[in-house]
Amino acid sequence: MRGEDLLRGRKHAGLTQVEAARKLRVSQPYLSLLERGDRSPTVALARRATKLYRLSPTKLPVTLATTPRPAVDPDQMARELAALGYPGFAYMRGGRQRNPAEVLFSALAQDNLEPRLTEALPWVLLRYEDLDWKWLVSAAKQHDLQNRLGFVTSFAVRAAESDAVSAHKVPLLKKFEEELRVAKLAKEDTLCRESMSKTERVWLQEVRPAEAKEWNLLTDLSPAKVKYAHA
Repeated sequence: MRGEDLLRGRKHAGLTQVEAARKLRVSQPYLSLLERGDRSPTVALARRATKLYRLSPTKLPVTLATTPRPAVDPDQMARELAALGYPGFAYMRGGRQRNPAEVLFSALAQDNLEPRLTEALPWVLLRYEDLDWKWLVSAAKQHDLQNRLGFVTSFAVRAAESDAVSAHKVPLLKKFEEELRVAKLAKEDTLCRESMSKTERVWLQEVRPAEAKEWNLLTDLSPAKVKYAHA
């Protein structure tokens, strides 16, 4: 979180430095230093500022260690997606907002992930296309997950292209789609479903969509199968 994010957020919220400092539980001089970029906020303070100023969770600092691969509790992942605004889990409450790049990487790093969670992953890019791509792509490459991320990105591109409201997001998504395509792996992978049977694998090789074939993934997920891609 940069100083300009804090300054812009405070002004948008209509708060003086004194008022904001009190709500953030810091001194006014310290907040002034933060807004000028002379100090960096702690993770806890960044979370308070994100909530107070209603900033995008993309402004939250990335704190997740990329090694070893993070373990994911399915219910916790669902709550985190709900906290980001995923409509499929709108009925859930109590999730703590995390940086969308962290949430997406955590999911892609799983050998096996519930379908209800897998189908939510392209939505993260559709909703937060300005997330920390540099960190995300680096983390994905570190674990040979660039094909999974590439497929999810291609999915988001196709969904955005078919939606007038999201069409402006296409150029940025395509930029990173191309970056990932250069790093594409020849090895066949799954979209977080390593436990599937040989029969399923053979079947998916035949029925998978073009994007999945391009990214050497065994999955039948496509924009036509999820509501948010054509809402």
